Amino acid sequence: MTAYTQEIGKAGKPVDRARGLWKHTTVRRHVHSVLSEALAGMAPGIERCMYCGDNQGTDIDHFEPLSRAPLRTFDWNNHLLACSLCNSHQKREAFPLDLRGRPLLIDPSSEDPADHLHLVLAVGEYLPLTPRGEATCEVFGLNRGVLVRGRRKVYRITRLCIEEWLRAHEEGDAEGVREWTSTVWEQPTADVVYAMFHQAMAPGAEDVFANDPGVLRLLTDERVRAGLLS
Repeated sequence: MTAYTQEIGKAGKPVDRARGLWKHTTVRRHVHSVLSEALAGMAPGIERCMYCGDNQGTDIDHFEPLSRAPLRTFDWNNHLLACSLCNSHQKREAFPLDLRGRPLLIDPSSEDPADHLHLVLAVGEYLPLTPRGEATCEVFGLNRGVLVRGRRKVYRITRLCIEEWLRAHEEGDAEGVREWTSTVWEQPTADVVYAMFHQAMAPGAEDVFANDPGVLRLLTDERVRAGLLS
């Protein structure tokens, strides 16, 4: 990776050389073999996109685009697993900055999106809390219809999964516990599950889950939290 970066730095047109190397069949095969498995382990659900959390992560995205930072083409800290929709259709070359030149997009590999975005569980939509949350929502279309519908379904399904997990736990069914644990966390839009557990312990939880207090009881059950969050 270092040799490629040095080659880009010496090129008369660094951006063109960066794009050429990244697209080169041999280089690309080597990079993907090194990065894909590691990034997949960091991604939500089963190798889901680190941006929308819904689609399979098929692309290696450059958080800071090559057009802006060619020397970061092979920088591990600049790589994220993304779906082709978020990478090639939503984001593309977009990289908004604030008035001080700082990135406005959230980097899900190094910071908690919950600091900038609040998921309204009842409707499945994200509410921006900061300018960075607003920019991220806009660039990736995080409130587009298909994602909102998917989050609402995961919210309903997760309760049933946790109830089955608890039943298996009480019956001493170790295999059942493992299966229901993977079912809970390996769903598409697993960000819903994280938000459910987080909001259940936050101030105002009774209001958030007012329409279904049974969910709140499940999410605050010490056995559930110890088993599913450990």
